[in-house]
Amino acid sequence: MFLLQKIRIQFIKSWPILMGTLGVASVSVIIAASPAYASSDTEFDAKAQLDHRLDSLNILLYTILLCLTVLTIWAFKHRRIRFLHETGLAVIYGLILGAIIKYAYKSPDINFMDVVPENRSEVVNMTVPPDAVWLHLNGIKNQTIYQKTYVYSFKGEVFSTQSKEIENKVTFDPEIFFNILLPPIIFNAGYSLKRKYFFRNLGTIFTLAFLGTTISAFAIGGILYGFVQLFGKTATNAEFTFLDTLNFGAIISATDPVTVLAIFNDLHVDVNMYAMVFGESVLNDAVAIVLSSAVQSYGETFTSSDSGFQVSPFFKSLGVFVYTFASSFIIGATMGCATALLTKFTHIRDFPLLETALFFMMSYSTFLIAEAADLTGIVAVLFCGICQAHYTYNNLSRDSRLRTKHLFELLNFLAENFIFCYIGVSMFTFPKHHFEPLFIFAAFLAIIIGRAANIYPLSFLLNLGRKNKISGNFQHMLFFSGLRGAIAFALAIRNTVSDARQTLLTTTSVIVIVTVIVCGGSTMQLLNWFNIPVGVDDETECMQIHLRSVSDPSASNQTQSVANGHISNPSHTANSRSQSPQPVFFRGTSSGSPLRSQPEFITENTEELLVL
Repeated sequence: MFLLQKIRIQFIKSWPILMGTLGVASVSVIIAASPAYASSDTEFDAKAQLDHRLDSLNILLYTILLCLTVLTIWAFKHRRIRFLHETGLAVIYGLILGAIIKYAYKSPDINFMDVVPENRSEVVNMTVPPDAVWLHLNGIKNQTIYQKTYVYSFKGEVFSTQSKEIENKVTFDPEIFFNILLPPIIFNAGYSLKRKYFFRNLGTIFTLAFLGTTISAFAIGGILYGFVQLFGKTATNAEFTFLDTLNFGAIISATDPVTVLAIFNDLHVDVNMYAMVFGESVLNDAVAIVLSSAVQSYGETFTSSDSGFQVSPFFKSLGVFVYTFASSFIIGATMGCATALLTKFTHIRDFPLLETALFFMMSYSTFLIAEAADLTGIVAVLFCGICQAHYTYNNLSRDSRLRTKHLFELLNFLAENFIFCYIGVSMFTFPKHHFEPLFIFAAFLAIIIGRAANIYPLSFLLNLGRKNKISGNFQHMLFFSGLRGAIAFALAIRNTVSDARQTLLTTTSVIVIVTVIVCGGSTMQLLNWFNIPVGVDDETECMQIHLRSVSDPSASNQTQSVANGHISNPSHTANSRSQSPQPVFFRGTSSGSPLRSQPEFITENTEELLVL
């Protein structure tokens, strides 16, 4: 016995363009006839068991990749091999696994059912796919009439009906990257920030991060748009607007020099060089995300009747940029200070496990609050991490200090390497890649020009007011440190509906892979070519200040301040410190001075220096 099945398409949101009214709309379509009985419980159990096995296999594969990455990193560090970083290894292992899944692994195919709209006039003007499809089954089984409804969620455009189920399993929801994996990466960047050198180069960092990222985004967007207009269909089959290329420019301007920074840290590269590269990468991630939101805001208010530049949408998008960044900063700083107050005025430090749990949840909730408020969680969680390191860290018990440092360092390591593994795997398994070789070549050329337009002119202007000039070799190293990574990929994969966005995702993935492996692997050679000082650390800087204090006794107090991780007034004596007010956000000692923020970082050599 056969029956007629209908599908009801439910619109969760209202789209005035489609329906013109609020509420739920539905469209009926007819499917080919099928047997009038549902699958038995045994068949459902078998299907559920198969899904469970595939899910377990999926997690196991990524776990094996991370294990291989860790073991290879150990081997490289043991042999002092630095031509390839762990992120490059993760990408290479991911590419190998993706190729195996694509061409060698045999898994059950997915069952598809074709549907045809019953009334085409109701769906002909749809520009946005529905959120869910309701499948109604009506039939008779064992002389009993039954009605069942199944829901199918929107997943994306179908490119091939021959895909394997394992390929779908290893492809994750983009929101997992943005809501789960990115927050610990960004928070750890703020929490592990070396504040002394960061604030010493604050003007340079802010200039490169804000103005430089904006210059880079517009340069990349303009070059790619000109390339598409010049070569047309020869360059790409996708249709690009200037807003598409400008949005790509904002996304791809987010640098992630994790490979370079790891080598910098191992070799103790000049601390100011490290601070500029690290600080710029931390802040320009936040700027790139907010800039991308501003571009989207301009596109939403842009009227198609006038194809030229429109002043009103421009100023609105500029207001969105300022409002989003400022509001996200306020949320992050407020949550960081609130955590500091909680840990100061309660005795939760007597229970280190509870203290660590509260610290973690307060920090993660900062990201969620900003996202729920339609702001940028990345900016909020970054400044929350900075405030937590500056204030809350002093209130934590010694156990919680060690736990939080190690916890977020571990989460950052696993999340970052997982993303790079996924980038490699997705090159073969993600169904929405759109390869355009000429466009990818133009994108590489555009990011090189955009990076150069960012670093060299701004460094020239900054040197006009800096006492410690940014040398030409430092500028070259800053230029080559502009690797692309997790942030750019996570932003690009969020929307892959149109051909243009699919092309941008593929281009971003290729750029990330090439820059991480090639540019990251050549860091050692670049340091040698540019004669960048290595073996420089905090102790060397303390010694330099001490030597200066021999000829200038008024500078001697700076040595103590540098060792403690902050700069204080040289004339601020111990007696005056005892009369200073109690700090607001962190605990003080009996003399009123705050606890040293990172006591475990003070070495024996530094203590010997203080005796001198």
